[in-house]
Amino acid sequence: MSNGNVIAVILGGGRGTRLFPLTRDRAKPSVPIAGKFRLVDIPISNCFHSGLERIYVLTQFNSVSLNRHIAQTYRFDTYRRGFVQILAAQQTLMGEEWYQGTADAVKHNQPYILNPRFADNYVLILAGDHLYRMDYREMLKVHTESNAAITVSVIPVKREDTSGLGILQADTNGRIVDFVEKPQTEEELDQLRVEPEVFTARGIEPHGREYIASMGIYIFNRKVLQEILGDDTNVDFGKDIIPKSIQTLPVSAYFFDGYWEDIGTIRSFYSANIALTDTAPAFNFYDEQAPIYTNRRHLPSTKVNSSSVRSSILAEGSIIDDSEIDRTIVGIRSIISNRSRIYQSVLMGADYYESDAARAENAQAGIPNIGIGQNCLIQNAIIDKNARIGDNSVLVNRDGVDNLDGDNYYIRDGIVIVPKDATIPPETVV
Repeated sequence: MSNGNVIAVILGGGRGTRLFPLTRDRAKPSVPIAGKFRLVDIPISNCFHSGLERIYVLTQFNSVSLNRHIAQTYRFDTYRRGFVQILAAQQTLMGEEWYQGTADAVKHNQPYILNPRFADNYVLILAGDHLYRMDYREMLKVHTESNAAITVSVIPVKREDTSGLGILQADTNGRIVDFVEKPQTEEELDQLRVEPEVFTARGIEPHGREYIASMGIYIFNRKVLQEILGDDTNVDFGKDIIPKSIQTLPVSAYFFDGYWEDIGTIRSFYSANIALTDTAPAFNFYDEQAPIYTNRRHLPSTKVNSSSVRSSILAEGSIIDDSEIDRTIVGIRSIISNRSRIYQSVLMGADYYESDAARAENAQAGIPNIGIGQNCLIQNAIIDKNARIGDNSVLVNRDGVDNLDGDNYYIRDGIVIVPKDATIPPETVV
């Protein structure tokens, strides 16, 4: 099997309401992560390391920044057939409505994805908001050797971790025999429990994990996908296609036992970022054999002046003056002024540097500069790009509320979020 017979499709997701306000001005795959990357860089990099170089990214909402990132980052020379191309929602002969689900998004773009010019044997469907590292060639091998029509990548999980996931049951041959999208009752979970032999047969130790969850990664035989998309009732892979297909088609499970995180909520996004500051993080951005690619910005190195920095990640182009940083992601072009203290937070940085003239105009207008002002205290927070935090501000969720829409800030899952381009006046206390 040649990887040239596979085309990859990355689903950009819907409105991303659970990631609001990070998705207020951008598509989910365009959300920054780890200081300098974007979520879409993860599946694209996985594709490259798996020998896959023909990739479509399907988007519907706020796709401008994602489109710009793709265009600036992923360029192939004129002698290769590879591409990374955005397919934004549009009115076509396939339908005038916006995407109704993941499968409907693929259906609307059939002329591109199933282009007879490529004559691909397989279509790899990926999510654009997951953090993991996978060689898809291993999954393709399982798919072909099992003579499956569809293969679903699955990960072992404990009972308490099944909430919000699609849970499957597989037999000892790896064939999926049952699937429930987000089980609601204890009885449903009891029926979906997987026998330990299913894990051990694949060299996986259960370690108390009795269930397998869908990772939102699918391989379809081309003709099978074409037939399935012809059914107008199939609008979503998880809710419609997989449950129906296991009744009539051979659907296999590919067992994955590495790090995987669905970055679908503010809490999961925040936790995944902070976990990267661990001494030996579960997800490794420092693997030279399989680097995560992103835009080459040619920024200067980060400058740290008389500061204390512990267990943090400092992206390039930043300047930190006489401040204290602990377990924090400091994004590109971050400016942190004197005597500020930042703990367990995610700073996304800035898209540009302000000139001296612009900073002088800010001073005259009483507007804070882009970045963190002097003598600020920030804890358990996410500061989006180009935010202006005025001097002596305290962003710590002082009242311990779970959710709140404030003035130029939000609190979600107990985390203070300052959205992109927002201004927090001096002396603000949250």
